[in-house]
Amino acid sequence: MSRRPGLPAPRLRARRTERLLATRQVREAIVSLAGLMGRPVVNQGGAEIGRLHDIVVRWSDDELYPPVTGLVVRVGRRLAFVDAGAIERFTHGDVCLRSSRLDLRDYQRRPGEVLIAKDLLDHQLVDVDGVQVVRASDLYLANVRGRLRLVGVDVSVNSLVRRLGPARWRTRPTPGRVIDWAAIQPFGDGTNLVRLRTSHEGLHRLRPGELADLLEDLGRPARQELLAHLDPEQAADALEEMDPEELEALLREAPPEQAAELVASMEPDEAVDALRDLGEAEREELLANMPADVADQLTELLDYPADSAGGIMTTIVVTAGLDENVDSVCQRLRDVREHRGDLDAVAVVDPEGRFLGDLPLYDLAVADRLTPVAELLVDTTPVTVKPDAPLRDVAAHLVEARQLSIVVVDDEGRPQGRILADDMVDALLPERGRLHFPRLLQ
Repeated sequence: MSRRPGLPAPRLRARRTERLLATRQVREAIVSLAGLMGRPVVNQGGAEIGRLHDIVVRWSDDELYPPVTGLVVRVGRRLAFVDAGAIERFTHGDVCLRSSRLDLRDYQRRPGEVLIAKDLLDHQLVDVDGVQVVRASDLYLANVRGRLRLVGVDVSVNSLVRRLGPARWRTRPTPGRVIDWAAIQPFGDGTNLVRLRTSHEGLHRLRPGELADLLEDLGRPARQELLAHLDPEQAADALEEMDPEELEALLREAPPEQAAELVASMEPDEAVDALRDLGEAEREELLANMPADVADQLTELLDYPADSAGGIMTTIVVTAGLDENVDSVCQRLRDVREHRGDLDAVAVVDPEGRFLGDLPLYDLAVADRLTPVAELLVDTTPVTVKPDAPLRDVAAHLVEARQLSIVVVDDEGRPQGRILADDMVDALLPERGRLHFPRLLQ
């Protein structure tokens, strides 16, 4: 399992030891939802009042373990609500109430309420510790901190088989693979009954590649909700890591306005790759829903063949004049920090805007703030390519330059874009699903 960025191993271990299911007393006290479904709900005298139909919990930002707010009990043909305060005993075999008095009006779900059997069992959930999509085979509750709470989810196949088997199998079940609820992010179906905790802290600790894996594994309603809870930059980074076929499916299933916003937030070269995989009508619809300047930029890149330098370059290029100092260049870099993944150097240009050479970011970082750019520029015979250069030539020039990227220039020698080495690798590797190494270099 990949460790989440920004959370050192000792802190990660400490965080997990605080989880309720790490406490022996809680693990020994957990009660299976599957084991209770359909079981008797009795009064203090042992007389049956009805049968348990579902359990109601309520999400809260300050509660990692949702408290049970009530029960839904089947009484004859009615579904009655029982407030959690009326529960006297909650065991593996039955539920005992303090009173026989029930509100026999049919239960109506209130805003924020979640029916855990209806809304969570067999639904997709995200384990943000294990960075995986899981499906709930069973759910576990326990009396903690003076309240009955949802504390864990069982994702084992054995628990699913046990739940679907004879009723006697569901009495005092042995937990299978149990995940602490604090590590879980639930997602809603089309009715949006089950919503993400609005803090969704665990999701924001995941790397773009990990989020991409989750998006690929989630069903359509769940991944649309996941995208809605990510900020545009984080969503774009995740989409850039997705398998091309999965990304194509995601963009097609999303409303055109949302799909256009997502593509517009991606790096230009990645956005162009995504648009190329769509049909012409779909591509035009997305472009029509983007800001005009973004649409114009992507349309210009789409005009280049996919197997040319212009077809894979990013147009994110930071330039600097010879008479500028390091401080002013660094300020320009700070202004485009959201594109830091596509920047490894600053393109130095002459007064007419012609490319003179690259200034690596490391050289800028260690130089004095007032040093002129002219004093730092060493390579005055740069290796460049034109936008129409075939990729096999780009690969050869990139090797010749012995740099992490190569600048694409127009006929006058002015920078038009940049190709990073990893973008070149992406274009050449067959598993990326677009271009194939043997075909490009034959």
